[in-house]
Amino acid sequence: MSRIGKKIINIEPKTEVSFLDGVFFVKGPMGEISREFRPEIKIEIADGKISLSPKRKSLDIIALWGTYASHISNMISGVHKPFEKKLIVEGIGYKSDVKGDDLTMSLGFSHQVKMKIDKGLKVTAEKNIITVSGIDKEQVGRFVAKVRDMKKPEPYKGKGIRYENEVVRRKEGKKSV
Repeated sequence: MSRIGKKIINIEPKTEVSFLDGVFFVKGPMGEISREFRPEIKIEIADGKISLSPKRKSLDIIALWGTYASHISNMISGVHKPFEKKLIVEGIGYKSDVKGDDLTMSLGFSHQVKMKIDKGLKVTAEKNIITVSGIDKEQVGRFVAKVRDMKKPEPYKGKGIRYENEVVRRKEGKKSV
């Protein structure tokens, strides 16, 4: 049984929640999100609370039960306080800049790397820190992971793009005799 799925999710004030034809809608002060859910999980909205229950007991349905509860609680918290992730660009000559709806980065390649910023995300680049925020936790995480993949931190000098709280294990270089 799913511990997360069993918990009742409270709907915060100033939030509108609805579930129609397998699509769950959440509207709050920061915006609105919708997500499609499979019909194997029963979602009930009553008295400012949301409860989920599986329609049948099988391993994959029970796994979905907790996942869907997690998605719904993330949607509700996202429309009140946006999710935020920070990346640190480290290295000589490595820099980032936001121009319009593009993130332009100089990462030691012969050319600049340009990435289109997804709709619904707010990206800022100050000095060597890139801050990504948005109401959809999954979208923020996916975009940040794509940016980090452009130049992962290397273990000798630590150059590259890393998460704010990521620790890069440094290796010792060549030893001279």
